[in-house]
Amino acid sequence: MPELLRYLKQRDYAAIFGYILFIGMMAVGYYYNLTFVQLGLVDLGTRLVGMSEAAVALHMAGLALVTCVVAVAFGVLMRRRGGGEKLVLKLRISFGVVVAQMLLTAAAPFIRSETLFALWIGVASVALGIGIPTMFSMAVDLVPRQDRGYVAAAITAGAYFAAATLSTVWEIERFAVQVLVVMLPGAAVMGMLAFRRIAFVERLAAQHTLPEFAYGRFVSPRTEGLPGLKRRLAMFIVLMFAIFFVDSLGFLRLLFTPAYMASAWQSPDLSVHLVIGGTHVLGAAIAGVLYSYLNERSLFAWVFGIFAMTHLMYVFDIRAQLGAEGTAPLAMPMLYAVAVSLYTVVNFAIWADLSTPRTISTNTAVGVALSGWASTFLSTALSLQWRLSGMDVDRHLSLVASIAVLFFLGMLAAVYWLGETRRANRANYAAPARGEQA
Repeated sequence: MPELLRYLKQRDYAAIFGYILFIGMMAVGYYYNLTFVQLGLVDLGTRLVGMSEAAVALHMAGLALVTCVVAVAFGVLMRRRGGGEKLVLKLRISFGVVVAQMLLTAAAPFIRSETLFALWIGVASVALGIGIPTMFSMAVDLVPRQDRGYVAAAITAGAYFAAATLSTVWEIERFAVQVLVVMLPGAAVMGMLAFRRIAFVERLAAQHTLPEFAYGRFVSPRTEGLPGLKRRLAMFIVLMFAIFFVDSLGFLRLLFTPAYMASAWQSPDLSVHLVIGGTHVLGAAIAGVLYSYLNERSLFAWVFGIFAMTHLMYVFDIRAQLGAEGTAPLAMPMLYAVAVSLYTVVNFAIWADLSTPRTISTNTAVGVALSGWASTFLSTALSLQWRLSGMDVDRHLSLVASIAVLFFLGMLAAVYWLGETRRANRANYAAPARGEQA
C-alpha cells in the first residue's frame, strides 16, 4: 500500500484511521451478507418457519429485487443531492442502516410465520438497498486510488476468514449471536463519528477533493462522463454479473452435495476450516496485487479461468466417483476459495475506480445491485429449479463449468485482440509516410 506507507511515515493518524474504518465497516457488512442473509435466512425459512425450499427461494428473489430497486433509487437520489461528497451524511445514514440491521438480526430467530418472514424480508431489503450506495461510496473519502486493490484484499480476507472459521454451524441463532457481537460496538463507534464534531472526521470529510481520492483508476478529469467511460462501466457490470452468476449457480448445488460439504465448509475438523480461511486470505492478497498491476481484461481472464478449472475439478471428481465415498480432496475447496477471493476483491475496488465523488453513489448502486445481488439470486432460483427438476449434480456442474470456460475463452480473445490492435497502432505510427525516406 504505497499511500498507506507514506501516511505511516508522516504519522498521519487521521488518514490511517480512514483505512481502518472502511476496512472494518465493509468486512463486517460483507460477513453479514455471506452468513446471516445468504445462509441464515434459508435456515430460518425452512427449519423454523417450515416453508418449502421453493417458497424460501421465492422470498429471497423478492429480497434481491427490492434491494436492487432501492439501491439504484437511493444512489440516484444521493447523486442529485450531492450525497457522494458528504462523508458525515454518509456516516449518519450508515449508522441508521446498522441500527436497523441489528434490530432485524435480533428479531429474526423468533419468526415463526411466513407472513412475518415476508415482512422481515421487505424491511431488510430497504435497509440493504440504502446501505449499498452509502457505504461503498465512502471509498472516495477514505481510500486513495493507489491502495484500493490492497484495501479490497484486506476486506475480502477478513470477511471470508471469519466466515470460514467462525460460522461452522449454519443456523440462524448462531449467526445472529455472531453478528450482534460485532455490530453492537461497531454501531457505537459509528454513532460517535456521525453525530459528534470530531476534528479528524472533518479532515477525512475533505479528502475527496484531493486528486488521489477524487479520481479512480479508470477515470480522470478528461474522461468523466464521456461515452467511453460509460461503456467501460457497462462492460464491468456484465462481467461481474457473469462471475457472481457462475459462482452462485455452482456453489448452491454443492450445498446439497453432502460429500463436498462435510469434507470442507461443514467439516467438524477445525483445521479444515483454518485451511480454507487461510486460502481465502492468500487468494485475497494475490488478487490485491493482480488488481493493482493487471489491465482489466487480463484480470477477468484470471478470474474466469480459475472458476472454470474449479468447476471442472468437481466434474472430474464426480465422474471418477471419488466423492461417492463421503470425502473429497481439500484441494477443490481451496481452489474455490482462491477464485471467490479474486472476484470479491475486484468487486470491492472496481466501482470506486470507475467513479468520482459526484458519480460514486450511482455507480456503486448500479454495479453492486445488478452484478451482485440480482445475479446471485437469479442464479439461486435457477439452481433450485434445476435441482428440483431432477437434474443430477454432474450435469449441473458441467453446465456451470461450460459457462465459465466460454467466458474465459472470450476474455483470452479480448486480451489477444487488444494486444494485436495496440501493436498495429504502434506500427502505423512508426511507419514513414508514403514518399518519405525511411
